[in-house]
Amino acid sequence: MSIWLTRIVPNPRSAGARRDLVGNTAAMNLHRRLMSLYPDQAGPDPRARFGVLFRIDDTPAGPHILLQSTHQPDLTQLPDGYGTTQSRPLDTLLDALKPGLTIRYRCAASPVRKPGATTRALYSLPAVVPLTGTHADEWWTRQADTAGLKPLTLHSHPLDTAHATRTPNSGPAQRIRHARTRFDGSATITDPDLLRQKITEGIGRGKAYGCGLLSIAPARNTTP
Repeated sequence: MSIWLTRIVPNPRSAGARRDLVGNTAAMNLHRRLMSLYPDQAGPDPRARFGVLFRIDDTPAGPHILLQSTHQPDLTQLPDGYGTTQSRPLDTLLDALKPGLTIRYRCAASPVRKPGATTRALYSLPAVVPLTGTHADEWWTRQADTAGLKPLTLHSHPLDTAHATRTPNSGPAQRIRHARTRFDGSATITDPDLLRQKITEGIGRGKAYGCGLLSIAPARNTTP
């Protein structure tokens, strides 16, 4: 199974691209846009079936969309003038992973904790509590360990909250919010198999809304 990494550089003149990148519904709009690049009739959870993960990276030239999947996207489905694209398989990079190798990482994730029922009742807490600051950093360190990584450096940066609306088969629409933090740094690989698994599956919650994509690169002075 190959893993495909696609970079989309949106055209700022494209109304569709602006809709997918700006506003409270941007995360939901972009999710729908990217899923349109994969086959229909893919079962109840096409995102998981095709391993679709994405992230928006801010660059000096403007936002770039980074898209990863286990199925090559059909980029001809993007509207005319949406932007430029480049797609490549990650097989060579993933096959070269080995214990002790130093890499750089980047992951925009939704760090949370889930209080137990007694704690929730005692302190009137919600089922999921977003984490920020040092608590988010501690969360990432635990996630990195389960992903076969030992962090050497860590820089975290809070991102805008991802908003979406889910409409169940019955009942009112549900509002979804994913507080996000971007984690960057360097790490040593402790378990290549775990790392490949987490790169493929993603990390944490909110994968349909721009969270969880773990990207890595050799340890040199370029962006993951």
